[in-house]
Amino acid sequence: MLNPRTKMSRSASTFQVLLVFVTIVAQTQWASVSGMYCNDLTPSVERPHSASITDFGAVGDGVTLNTKAFQNALFYLNSFAKKGGAQLFVPAGRWLTGSFSLISHLTLSLDKDAVILGSPDSSDWPVIDALPSYGRGRELPGKRHQSLIFGSNLTDVIIAGANGTIDGQGAIWWDWFHNHTLNYTRPPLVELMYSNRVVISNLTFTNSPFWNIHPVYCSQVLVQHLTILAPISSPNTDGIDPDSSTNVCIEFCYIRNGDDIVVIKSGWDEYGISFAHPSSNISIRNITGQTRNSAGIAFGSEMSGGISDVRAEGIRIVNSLHGIRIKTAPGRGGYVRNVYVADVSLDNVSIAIRITGNYGEHPDENYNKNALPTISNITFKNIVGVNVGVAGMLQGIQGDNFSNICLSNVSLSVRSTYPWNCSLVQGYSNYVSPEICEQLRTNPGPEQVCYNGNSYPAAAAQPQSPQKSSASRLLNPFVYISWFLCR
Repeated sequence: MLNPRTKMSRSASTFQVLLVFVTIVAQTQWASVSGMYCNDLTPSVERPHSASITDFGAVGDGVTLNTKAFQNALFYLNSFAKKGGAQLFVPAGRWLTGSFSLISHLTLSLDKDAVILGSPDSSDWPVIDALPSYGRGRELPGKRHQSLIFGSNLTDVIIAGANGTIDGQGAIWWDWFHNHTLNYTRPPLVELMYSNRVVISNLTFTNSPFWNIHPVYCSQVLVQHLTILAPISSPNTDGIDPDSSTNVCIEFCYIRNGDDIVVIKSGWDEYGISFAHPSSNISIRNITGQTRNSAGIAFGSEMSGGISDVRAEGIRIVNSLHGIRIKTAPGRGGYVRNVYVADVSLDNVSIAIRITGNYGEHPDENYNKNALPTISNITFKNIVGVNVGVAGMLQGIQGDNFSNICLSNVSLSVRSTYPWNCSLVQGYSNYVSPEICEQLRTNPGPEQVCYNGNSYPAAAAQPQSPQKSSASRLLNPFVYISWFLCR
């Protein structure tokens, strides 16, 4: 007979195996219906014209500043934009540079041993206007530094490689931030504005001064097969930030950083409301990550232009503060609606699911305090977790209840005696363990809806006993876990 300690160890191992098994099965089930917006985008476009950065005098010694070489190369290659486009190849080496701007119909291709290094001199990162949907720099009033790789009003742009590296050398920027010596908001590694048909693929991004990948006011964006790394203590080093953008696909990435892993945004308070560029039709799948201070998948807090029709699936978050988080506040306005997050596994996460209605950082004193956000049609489904601190903190706004919050097949091994904290929210639940808060304990009636991941809410299915079909049992990990642990 097994002693209790051996039995407990074997049970924990079984739980971990089942966690992986359920996630893999669920990913397979949903893979065929995600990423539909980007099916025709690929990093392997044939360009009839090609040049190497060395053709323009660049030196890959990690010391020589190559900003002019990149600028001159792109100026030359722009002459081929209407002739099928061009490729700029970055061979093996360490290519130090300041900020440079891309052109349309371009592939920026990195060799596997190529490293583009951001200059440690802030004067090599030009200062540009604030985004109109933010009204100021995100960190400081006024302007902001331009990203290392920048572009505006472009079409058909590819940044790709055989896992070459773009290193922002951000440590000096993090020091300036902590020491309050910055004059302008820090730069991202990559920011493309007002652009369409963008692909970023097969690269490693490290040590960004600020956010890593920031498509803003863009459409048809494919971000795939990236490794994004920064110290977990680095400030605001978000992984991928689609912002006021539509038809975006993010897939097969590993991200370990100091802020949100993937976060959807759409403008800040009165500026985002006025600019009115929503983020919509966004697919996120097969993402693995770790963040000490923030969330695996996040929405906001800048969401004043609206966020809708988001499908995230196949998400694995470890050693992090939050699993999934929605951040908003009075004054934001806008909406987060039609969000479907499914097939998530969590390990050593402090708060599995969090909806925050008091994330109250504002750009200035001119925001409308009565501009209340709408949070509705949010579905969390097929979520399993071990070593979780708190299952959920779901907190709306007085006079602005968050509605149609639906949870289904959620099984979390929770340390807290009080696993759920809910206020000013309404919704439904089905097969949730530990037992969810009373506000979400009811099941939807036939006239009520839970968002099912399509472009419009569908009538919610009535609860089905897990004994009625093998498919139901497969997608309810708690049923399997309970069966194994009680054998």
